[in-house]
Amino acid sequence: MLGGLEGKLPAGDYDIDHDEELIDGMSWLAWRRVATFIHLPARTVKSQTSQLVAIDFTELETALRRDQENAA
Repeated sequence: MLGGLEGKLPAGDYDIDHDEELIDGMSWLAWRRVATFIHLPARTVKSQTSQLVAIDFTELETALRRDQENAA
């Protein structure tokens, strides 16, 4: 389960966006992730409304890894 969301999300494909900012003072271009967002509902759900919810990237990685382990 991801923080910031109520309950579990149904299985499906979800779009994820990351906001990044340029790290100043480097001799090469480098970016830092400052926020991660999930688009609700899932891509396959046709809805009149949509929502963009901020989530923790580490929690997302953990949830994806757990889903892969359960599928195996």
